[in-house]
Amino acid sequence: MATQLSRARNGEITEEIKQVAADEGYEPEYIREQVALGNIVIPKNNHRSFRAVGIGKGLRTKVNANIGASSLRNLEKEELKKLETAVLYGAESVMDLSTGGDLDEIRCKIIENSPVMIGTVPIYELATKYDYQEFNGELLFEVIEKQAKQGVDFITVHCGINKRTLTVMDSNPSPRIAGIVSRGGSLLAAYISSTGNENPLYEQFDRLCAICFEHDVTLSLGDGFRPGALADASDSGQIAELMVLGELTMRAREMGVQVMIEGPGHVPLDQIESNVVLEKRLCHGAPFYVLGPLVTDVAPGYDHITSAIGGAMAAAFGVDFLCYVTPAEHLRLPDVHDVREGVIASKIAAHAGDIVKKVPGAFEWDKAMSRARKKLDWEAMFSLAIDPVKARSYKMESEASSEDVCTMCGKLCAVRTDSERKKHK
Repeated sequence: MATQLSRARNGEITEEIKQVAADEGYEPEYIREQVALGNIVIPKNNHRSFRAVGIGKGLRTKVNANIGASSLRNLEKEELKKLETAVLYGAESVMDLSTGGDLDEIRCKIIENSPVMIGTVPIYELATKYDYQEFNGELLFEVIEKQAKQGVDFITVHCGINKRTLTVMDSNPSPRIAGIVSRGGSLLAAYISSTGNENPLYEQFDRLCAICFEHDVTLSLGDGFRPGALADASDSGQIAELMVLGELTMRAREMGVQVMIEGPGHVPLDQIESNVVLEKRLCHGAPFYVLGPLVTDVAPGYDHITSAIGGAMAAAFGVDFLCYVTPAEHLRLPDVHDVREGVIASKIAAHAGDIVKKVPGAFEWDKAMSRARKKLDWEAMFSLAIDPVKARSYKMESEASSEDVCTMCGKLCAVRTDSERKKHK
């Protein structure tokens, strides 16, 4: 077996590399070089067939949507509808974070029906069957191998939490307000504290890489100590974990396994750039995948907006992959409407960042929209919109639905007035 990384290092331009190059506007050799260096990853399990997507240096900022049933709400049809909605509105990736219902059935149905890459957090499945005191490496690796065989394209694993980094977290002279807010991170920290054993994901990292190499599963090295409050951002625990993830990135690459790094979390606006710069330096240019970041803690019900603000800045500073946040964040399991709102907010943030990063085609998209507005070409405007359905419905539901102006300005439309002015010159 081989991975995109090992094949790129051998000079091979895979079909997946060709697909990414065509979609991103680059020569295939550029994509191959960056994959070989670890600056771009192409998460695609050997067992799956879909159009490959690249994440990383020079590419469009991608968006992930989290879905998944819980112990309190587990409706398979609803999760498949969330998948359909996320893909419809532009998510390049979906993570199944199910913790309730028949996990294997839900996961396999999502994989079977998904035209985009699928990620999971394997420890969630383990936690539905055992208390954290009962965890062990054999049980965890059994779950990981099973999910790899089922076709999962990338997995979030919290390998940077170990005895040493947990000691750094717990000995911080300024204790966190929110503590550990990552579910996987909290479970592993509790396991270490209660049993005195080392985190098996860290202790047996080479075994993890061997499984991922066999199936070409990309490692998404999770930030178990990500801040869940602005006041906790960029503290010693977060940085200690990130340093370990940098070491593990190099070990995974040596074994031919693709790696990306997960990041915060709740971060004030003035700390976003430093977090991105630090990740890129400590983790050797590995693609950076962030949740948000959320730039304020006081907007429950609107956290898709707080996330989009932070996501736009993060993307502009070099983040490669945004995990959406929905209006339901911190409140309940998102429904289909929440998924739609979360994806669109993150797509806006990603595109805003791409303009700053000068990603090929990003600014041209905006220029095309501006030209359509100047011509009052409504059909072109609808087709160019991030959400064509909403754009069309707002126009069609107005009193000016059949006119070439909107109800904001009516006959005082500045665009029309300016065009008429130029006719008389």
